[in-house]
Amino acid sequence: MNRATAKKLIERYFQQLTEGCGNTSCTNEFCASFQGFQPLDKNAAAAKALDLFKANAKLCDYYPSIKLRADNVEMGNKMSTEDFSDIHYLTEHTVCSILTSCEEKGDYSALVRVVGRIFSNSDALMKSFRKDEFDTTKNLDSVKPAEQQSGEDSSAASLPDPALNGGLDSCEVAVDLDSVRRVYDKLLSIDQVEAALVNALIFLTPNVELDLEYLDVYETNPDYLNIFLIVMENSNLHSPEYLEVALPQFCKAMSKLPVSALARLSKLWSKYSLPRLRRMMETFQQLITFTVVSNEYDSDNLVNDDETVVAATKCLKVVFYASILGGDVDMEHNDEDEEDSDSDELTLHELLGEERLYKKGPRVDPLEKELGVRTVDSIRPLIPFEDFINESLNDVIEMDKDFTFFKVDAETKFSFQSCPFILSAITKNQGLYYDNRISMYSERRLTALYSMVQGQQPNPYLKLKVRRDHIIDDALVRLEMISMENPSDLKKQLFVEFEGEQGVDEGGVSKEFFQLVLEEIFNPDIGMFTYDDNTKLFWFNSSSLENEAQYTLIGIVLGLAIYNNCILDVHFPMVVYRKLMGKKGTFLDLSDSHPVLYQSLKELLEYTGNVEEDMMLTFQISHTDLFGNPILYDLKEQGDQIAVTKANRQEFVDLYADYILNTSVETQFKAFKKGFLMVTSESPMKYLFRPEEVELLICGSRKLDFEALERTTDYDGGYTKDTQVIKDFWETIHSFSDEQKRLFLQFTTGTDRAPVGGLGKLKMIIAKNGSDTDRLPTSHTCFNALLLPEYSSKEKLRERLLKAITYAEGFGML
Repeated sequence: MNRATAKKLIERYFQQLTEGCGNTSCTNEFCASFQGFQPLDKNAAAAKALDLFKANAKLCDYYPSIKLRADNVEMGNKMSTEDFSDIHYLTEHTVCSILTSCEEKGDYSALVRVVGRIFSNSDALMKSFRKDEFDTTKNLDSVKPAEQQSGEDSSAASLPDPALNGGLDSCEVAVDLDSVRRVYDKLLSIDQVEAALVNALIFLTPNVELDLEYLDVYETNPDYLNIFLIVMENSNLHSPEYLEVALPQFCKAMSKLPVSALARLSKLWSKYSLPRLRRMMETFQQLITFTVVSNEYDSDNLVNDDETVVAATKCLKVVFYASILGGDVDMEHNDEDEEDSDSDELTLHELLGEERLYKKGPRVDPLEKELGVRTVDSIRPLIPFEDFINESLNDVIEMDKDFTFFKVDAETKFSFQSCPFILSAITKNQGLYYDNRISMYSERRLTALYSMVQGQQPNPYLKLKVRRDHIIDDALVRLEMISMENPSDLKKQLFVEFEGEQGVDEGGVSKEFFQLVLEEIFNPDIGMFTYDDNTKLFWFNSSSLENEAQYTLIGIVLGLAIYNNCILDVHFPMVVYRKLMGKKGTFLDLSDSHPVLYQSLKELLEYTGNVEEDMMLTFQISHTDLFGNPILYDLKEQGDQIAVTKANRQEFVDLYADYILNTSVETQFKAFKKGFLMVTSESPMKYLFRPEEVELLICGSRKLDFEALERTTDYDGGYTKDTQVIKDFWETIHSFSDEQKRLFLQFTTGTDRAPVGGLGKLKMIIAKNGSDTDRLPTSHTCFNALLLPEYSSKEKLRERLLKAITYAEGFGML
């Protein structure tokens, strides 16, 4: 038990000894409300509270006390004989009866006592609002309009539906959720009752947390989950009175639920209407934000150690998977698992005692495994992924520390990378950067160690020496040799040298190498990829004459770009990244990869006439090869004899899409993926990133915000932001067309894309390069540095700059 929990329990014992529980019929001899109890002074009570804590003595239920107004004393005395002390659980009928009685008397003290007593007791709350009590509520017509006027879609708000009511499955629940919602609608309109609910939750949750942590109550009684279902129906949980104490304690208790219980909650909530699920998401998000902005975090006081933020994040994960399950998912079209099984041989890291530092990150989240669904399976979640990102939290995470917890101390420390849905792509990219640098450092050390043992010259880098006019041949031969002889060398830091050119590779040379390789391989004349003029996207050529090694090279290049933090000018449809993440292409993926075909197949599915007679299609399709010759392919055996009808058209569409996106390019894509995994197989990338985020890692952002670039640019050599030539420079840049801006970015940084996070994350330097001259501006792409002469006029600056960015290529040219 942690210190905070123990402290709260001791405080509760102390309160019980000094103030009592409020129950005039209490039978607990260690409670001030017990008739035979001898009063204690505060010192004696504190000592006794410590003894009771050590003995794990009984704690009373909480009975909120209400101070009656003087003019209602007589009514209060009369009510005390009608305090409903024989009620041990609540039903909608019971609440309505007590509420009616209180309204008649104009005093809600009895209702407050009952609600406080039941909602502060786990056994009583667990037994409340059960479906087996439904016969007592079905005639309460008076409560129906409240639900109909709740402002939510009546069909969506009518849970439990058949998925919750019927069958003995994981979605079965004993709570009548409709009844709970109607009761909350009535109770939350009464201020005294809401205060009792807040206090009851504060007293309830420490006991629930202890029950779950030490007594395994859920395994003994799965109905224990009812407590969390009932509490989460409270639509006011996000309000300030809950945020301070009640909701943080509730989240800590909920985070102690076993994985099977969290999975059951997720499945149940996935059936909820979108407004209800979004309210839950916003409740946990608000608690995280409130806690983060209310505290100061630094390297000594990490947000990872904040129990409230951690617990709320774990609870948010349940809602995240509920959003996936409740949306459109594809859990079928998966590629075979290609990861190698662990070897029994000891690695050098294990021999050196460093296996904890270099071990692979977690590949499967326990809740994800229990649910049998992955983030990549989601086609369209109920709540957009972006809504789960908490920017306030991202601002205070120390990613270097978080990475250590993720890779080394996962058993004892919480890492937010275990809940990647809450992290932005920028934050996750920092984590990936640390992972890549650790791997490079590891390979460097191993190389030095082997060199010492074998007496050879150490080679700590992945060195590629290539000729500009034979770049594909040179790169292919070198990388193919490395991948066959020692694939681990691919995890060293890349170092490229162009033969006959000056330029030390500190990032810029590698950038140009990647660009030239891609220009060559994606050249339509080579025929490795087909290009769609409408979508501006490339796709694998199923009839390419190139060997598999060329496709493996492209995969290695993409992997190396991620590994070396370079962005590439690659134009693939999203299905390529989904396939890299382990999914197969489906009909929906055709919408961006083959939009014309997608539209045709969609019209076939929506056709209302006679499909067989009007369309005259069979399960045999045709397409053209590299030379324009027709190729026939049977989607099913003897497909030319099977007509497409209204009954089998969905099967025809699915098989057609599978052929185009998977079967026809299987050889090419397998080689491509093999090369990609040679570099990234041990990276946590697959665990952290969604397919669209992997595209962002590889290609960078297409959105170019030059205003942000201007704000973050540094100056050197005597220039400042107020120098006239600098003012002229930015006015010129902002006046450029989009294409000219991309050329400038290419000239200065080696790529025409913005890094993850936008141009504001790019640290560009503009340095003075002499006084007025006819020389062109030059750049050091490895440093993102622009060397700009102090031109005498804005017109001359524009003319010289345009000429430089239009014709520049290579190193040592100017």
